[in-house]
Amino acid sequence: MQAQTSTASSLERNLMLSLPATSIESEINSRLKKIARTAKMSGFRPGKVPFNIVANQYGFQVRQEVMSEVVQQSFAEEVQKQQLRVAGMPRFAPANSGDAADKFEFTATFEIYPDVKVGSLAGKTLEKPVVEVTDTDVDNTIEKLRKQRATYDPTDRASEKSDFMVIDFVGTLDGAPFKGGDAQNFGVVLGEGRMLPDFEAALMGMKGGDQKTFEMTFPADYQPELAGKTVQFAVTAKTVNAPKLPAVDAEFAKTLGVADGNVETMRTEIRANLQRELKKRLQAKAKDQVMDALAESAELILPRSLVENEVVRLQDQAVQDLQARGMTTKDLQLPAELFVERAEKRVKLGLILSEVVKVHELRAKPEQIRATVEEHAESFENPAQMVRWYYSDPQRLGEVEALVIEENVVAWAEQQMTVTATPKTFDEFMEIKR
Repeated sequence: MQAQTSTASSLERNLMLSLPATSIESEINSRLKKIARTAKMSGFRPGKVPFNIVANQYGFQVRQEVMSEVVQQSFAEEVQKQQLRVAGMPRFAPANSGDAADKFEFTATFEIYPDVKVGSLAGKTLEKPVVEVTDTDVDNTIEKLRKQRATYDPTDRASEKSDFMVIDFVGTLDGAPFKGGDAQNFGVVLGEGRMLPDFEAALMGMKGGDQKTFEMTFPADYQPELAGKTVQFAVTAKTVNAPKLPAVDAEFAKTLGVADGNVETMRTEIRANLQRELKKRLQAKAKDQVMDALAESAELILPRSLVENEVVRLQDQAVQDLQARGMTTKDLQLPAELFVERAEKRVKLGLILSEVVKVHELRAKPEQIRATVEEHAESFENPAQMVRWYYSDPQRLGEVEALVIEENVVAWAEQQMTVTATPKTFDEFMEIKR
C-alpha cells in the first residue's frame, strides 16, 4: 500500500492511498466462491450453481462490500501509522489514474483535532456565594408543601391572595371577542401567577356572584396578535374558596414519606433535600464561571466536521423535545443556523476540557464515581437499589463519570482563579420570591 498526505488547510488533510488491484480481486473471488458453495437458484442443486452465474448475481454487492472494507481498513491503518487524530467522519472518493487497471486508488479528506492552548486563569475571578440552609428555610418549605396540599372551603368574604376562585370571563378587543379570551368555570388560585398580574389584580376583592368589567393591556412580549393591545374583560365570580392548610403533624409527615410520622425526622429530611439542591446550584454556578473563563483563555481552531455533527445532534434533540410535548414533528426541518452558535460553544468546551483533563490528570477515579452515585441515590427510598441501577448500565455510569470530571476541572480551576465569597440567603441565591 502506498500513501501520500497533503495539507488542505490548518486542520484539513487529504490522504491518497494506492492498493494493488490483484489483492482486492482475490478477496472478491474468495467471497464469491464461498457464496457459490451454498447458493440456491432455480434449476440448480444447492451448491452446484456455476461460478459465472453466481458472479453475475452477487458480484456487484460483494465488490461494494470488499471495496468499502478495504477503504475503511486501509485508512484506519494509515492514520494510525502517521499518528493522525481524525476529527469527525472522513469523506472518501475514488482517485483518477491513468494506470488504474493494476491498482485501486482513493482519497480521504478529513480534519484532525486542533492543538489546544489553554491560557492562565490567574486573572480570572470566581464568585462563590456563601449560603446556609436555616430553620427559616425549612419552615418556608413546609409552608409551601402545606399550600400544595390545601383544601378549599366556600367563603362569603371578598377574595384575597391564596384563595381559589371559579370564574366565567369574556374578553373583547375593539368590541369583538378574540381567540382564547373566554372561559367557563375557570379555576384560578390568586397569587400563583397562572394568569397575567393585571388580570389577577382585578379579581382581588370580588365575592361570589359579583360581576366586574375592566380594561387590561397585554405585555409587549405577549403573543403577536395581542401584544401591547388594550382589551376589555367581563368577569363573573361564581365562587370564592378559602384555603385550609393541613396541620404540621404526624399525618402530614406521612404524606411526605416519613413512615413513622415523626415531625422532626420530616424536618431533617427536608433540610437534607434543600442542602442537596443548594449544592447542585452552587456547583452549576461555579461550573458556568469556570467554563466561561476557560473559553476566554483558550486558543484553538474548531474542526468544522465536529461542529456540523453537533448541530445535527442538537437538531435531533430539539425535535425529540417537541415530540415529548405532544407536538407533531413529521417532516419538521429545524434550520441549522439556529444551533450553530450553541454547537460551536459545546465543541469548543469539549476540546478544552479534554486538554485540561489530559494535561492535569483530572480523570475520574473509581472512588469518586462511587461517592457521586451514592450521593445521588440518597434521595431515593432504596439507595442501595439505585446504586445497583447505576452500575448495571455503562451509559448511566458514563454520565456520572462525566459529571465527576467536570467537578475535578472546576476544583482545579478554583485553585488558579481569584475566589470571592459573597454571603447570600437561601432565597436570594435560589431566586425564590415570597
